[in-house]
Amino acid sequence: MLKKGTALYSIITGNCPKCHEESMYTFKNPFNLGKTLEINERCSKCHTKYRLEPSFFYGAMYVSYAVGIAFAVAAYVITNLIFQANLQNTFIAIVITLVVFMPIIMRLSRNIWINFFIHYDKSAIKK
Repeated sequence: MLKKGTALYSIITGNCPKCHEESMYTFKNPFNLGKTLEINERCSKCHTKYRLEPSFFYGAMYVSYAVGIAFAVAAYVITNLIFQANLQNTFIAIVITLVVFMPIIMRLSRNIWINFFIHYDKSAIKK
């Protein structure tokens, strides 16, 4: 399922969308909060430029909304439908989920957004 060459691989791992060889982010850990969104200028393997234009990642805000909703629905299903918690505890679980997973949601959103525009190319690695 998570094979190199698929957009899902790049989205989940945060690797270069073109060659899948290295992380787009300067720090692999998304919970390094001061550096969550620090991104390399280019891929060192295939030289793909990550910021295609100024403010390129503003579009990721729209994706972030959808990803956040998915996390909130998952928290709702787990707390309300599986554990049968009351409405107040379900709401608290949703808020905690969104706060704890915010760095991951932000990175996933950026990864999804860039994969709309840059696609895997097996021959992209420059020797």
